[in-house]
Amino acid sequence: MAITVKVLDRPVEQVSYVRATLTGMAHTFRHLFHQKVTTQYPDQKEPISKRWRGTHRMLTTEDGKAKCVACGLCPTVCPSNCIKLVPGEDENGNRYPLVFEIDEFRCIFCGYCQEVCPEEAIHVGRHYENSEYSREGFVYDLERLTAQTHPVSEMWDPADPKGE
Repeated sequence: MAITVKVLDRPVEQVSYVRATLTGMAHTFRHLFHQKVTTQYPDQKEPISKRWRGTHRMLTTEDGKAKCVACGLCPTVCPSNCIKLVPGEDENGNRYPLVFEIDEFRCIFCGYCQEVCPEEAIHVGRHYENSEYSREGFVYDLERLTAQTHPVSEMWDPADPKGE
């Protein structure tokens, strides 16, 4: 069986290297004279969406304890398996978390933990400036989660599908 090669004759206007080079130079000069302004980040910050999902925070009750009742739904629904929860119970039979940790490195910030929480205790916030000197600094324990004060994310509302 012989291999046949089909030769196509294309017009010179479509394959001209000179034309392609001039088109590329036109794009370059257009961007050269119409520059976009760079945001000077530490001094100026761009506004982020109200639905931005950043680092987590745990809401507290009036007496300063975490609202979490250690039901175990958030580690169950978490697709990245980044939540560690060890439940405990006090003498009155009230459940509370003995250990509650979120590994922010493993987290994909999907917001499922916020959606599934029956007590609305855990929230993804609008904080995005994360920097630590060690990997252990990205494991948020219960104390650090309750100390967070940044605003929380406003998840998607079915009544407002465009998010306006």
